[in-house]
Amino acid sequence: MVPQRWIAGAALMLTLSATLQADTLILRNGSRVQGELIAVRNGIIEFEERRTFGAGRTLRLDRDEVVGIEFETNRSTGSNLTTDSRPPGMRERQVIVSADAAWVDTGIDVRSGQTVYFEATGQARWGRDRRDGPAGERNSPPNPGRPMPNRNAAALIGKIGSDSNDLFFIGDETGPVRVRGNGRLFLGINDDVLTDNSGNFRVVVYY
Repeated sequence: MVPQRWIAGAALMLTLSATLQADTLILRNGSRVQGELIAVRNGIIEFEERRTFGAGRTLRLDRDEVVGIEFETNRSTGSNLTTDSRPPGMRERQVIVSADAAWVDTGIDVRSGQTVYFEATGQARWGRDRRDGPAGERNSPPNPGRPMPNRNAAALIGKIGSDSNDLFFIGDETGPVRVRGNGRLFLGINDDVLTDNSGNFRVVVYY
């Protein structure tokens, strides 16, 4: 999870550019490293570098070494939704949902009956040799230990209110979601064991 106060304090730039082919890490020394953001935890940024030639490597950098991160926005989500499918004038906020975090506070308060849209990219690494996008594991068997036992494992899910058990499935769907409660919007991953997870989903919430 990326604390909102740290983003403000460190002036971490979330620059969205449709022309990027990968996430780009901007270092204080002026270097730019392309790859994929894995996680931000305990003040350390984990970033998987991609190289044109040769194997990449996982970088672990103190957050003070990083000026900003430009996130890739043109990964396929398997959806045909365009901006014209949403009502004009909606607010939007980008949220990082770490795969090892139970629930992430989006900082967004919603009201019952409000329509919200989601666009999610990224991958969660969960379990041994398992890696999935926001849709989660297709045709995964039910697991009573997961927050939503009968929905895809490792998928993006949401709830309204920190103590709520009224969860809803998001996955990679970009259509309208009508919320049923009043309160703060939280996002999470549909998995029963989070300690061995890594990676994250980058979610844009339109509300």
